[in-house]
Amino acid sequence: MRTLGFGALTGVSAAVAALGVAEPVAAGIGRGSSPVVAVGLAFIDLVPRPVKDFGIETFGQNDKVALLSGVFVILAIFAVVCGVVSLRRRLLGAAGVALFGVVGVVAAVTRPDAGPLASLPAVVGAAAGVGVLLFLAPRAAAAASARPPIRSSKLESPTEPTPVGESRLRAESATGGADAMRTKTPDGVRRGTTATSRRGFLLVSGSVLAVSAGLGAAGRYLTSLRDVTAERLNLTLPAAADPTPPLPTDVDLKLPDLTPFLTPDKDFYRVDTALAVPQLSTDDYRLKIHGRVRNPMTITYQDLLDRPLVERVITLSCVSNEVGGTLAGTARWLGVPLKALLDEVQPENGADQIVTKSVDGWTCGTPTSVVRDGRDALIVVGMNGKPLPIERGYPVRMLVPGLYGYVSATKWLVDLELTSFADFDPYWVKRGWKAQAPIKTFSRIDTPRPLASSKAGPIAVAGVAWAQHRGIERVEVRVDGGAWNTATLAPVPSEDTWRQWRWDWDATKATPGQHTLEVRATDRTAATQPERRAKPFPDGATGWHSVVVTVE
Repeated sequence: MRTLGFGALTGVSAAVAALGVAEPVAAGIGRGSSPVVAVGLAFIDLVPRPVKDFGIETFGQNDKVALLSGVFVILAIFAVVCGVVSLRRRLLGAAGVALFGVVGVVAAVTRPDAGPLASLPAVVGAAAGVGVLLFLAPRAAAAASARPPIRSSKLESPTEPTPVGESRLRAESATGGADAMRTKTPDGVRRGTTATSRRGFLLVSGSVLAVSAGLGAAGRYLTSLRDVTAERLNLTLPAAADPTPPLPTDVDLKLPDLTPFLTPDKDFYRVDTALAVPQLSTDDYRLKIHGRVRNPMTITYQDLLDRPLVERVITLSCVSNEVGGTLAGTARWLGVPLKALLDEVQPENGADQIVTKSVDGWTCGTPTSVVRDGRDALIVVGMNGKPLPIERGYPVRMLVPGLYGYVSATKWLVDLELTSFADFDPYWVKRGWKAQAPIKTFSRIDTPRPLASSKAGPIAVAGVAWAQHRGIERVEVRVDGGAWNTATLAPVPSEDTWRQWRWDWDATKATPGQHTLEVRATDRTAATQPERRAKPFPDGATGWHSVVVTVE
């Protein structure tokens, strides 16, 4: 156990040194990311779809925290193994640390946005880790194998040395004093008493950990200097040339537990592949519009603000949303009509797909025809009266009502290319999701909550329903598989938002015990939600949402 502990500390010290040294290097590169982030992103890209689905279902919007935690746990286990191995076979342990560096290099250089120096943080970090392991391993071996000094079982007089003491003094005198109690290991490191060897090793390894942590903190600080939070707070957006009309007075029914009509910024869902939120300054911002167009152009952030801006209230929904899920939200969006930009660049015949790219390399494909059919497709700069939150795509994102986000809502947008569906498959399409994904009609019960209990009497059943760009025509609720009852619908500003609904259930005569409430919606094309439950893959979930409640 003592050997295992010294080996584990050696490996962990090497790993911490590798990560600590890599952080300031990554910060200096600017676009470079730490090896842990690069490996995490590669993991997201490579794992099978069911694993991704499991992560989203299990951890929700905390999936990124769970992923990074998993990377650190795996790294720690691997580091411990390398450290223990290095006590007997140093080169093999060092090769293990180097291997993890190779993984970091491969993960970095295969990123879509990888620059020429992308691999440098992993290379420098791995070199530091190998160096620390080779330095600590022989000292850890010496500390693990050191034995305490031999002591007499007899009480020794403070004034008269025992025979054992006399022998020891003579030995020390004849061979150089205290050095006589030390021997050399095969690695050339002197082996001394247990206390001396352990104390020395712990002092050195502790120093390595402290310095490495300091370097890591310095790297994070340097990275924070690129944080655009202050820039965003000091930015004032121009007023919309075409503002959205005031919301209807009864757009929000304001019932307890009912989702508010407008989603606060802090509660808006976030699903993306960015482990580190991009920090893109408006000073450096450029949007390139090119591909199969007659007049390619590059637009600055100020160019966007100088154009006539429109404001619209639109609901966004994620294709990963399960039946009854909460991966949807509604906000006021401010931006430039995308159709106007396309009219300027003049797409060529056959350019039926718009491929948009995030600053981190993520890609999205949107049908060109949908953007030009009259709906409010926007290049967005503002949300709920303020510049876009950084996590929502600051400074610029795209939004097309009526389509799931993975085919319409690129955040941190920097590139817009006109191409065709036959020529290019974007990020999620390569992983099996449908290339075109209109949002399906959806409804959800917010109140009463699942497994809630209520006294017999009137019970308000309420929730939200959406079918963006088609609109909700009717919502129906039933109890225990009985007849469908038509709910009252709240007014909405347009067909591009969700709609609150309410039905008052008279549970006065309901038998005590559990009852099942179900909801379904019908859109304005007369299409009703299908009853059959289907998972989100490959183009959105289907099925009626239900909750079980208890009447007392």
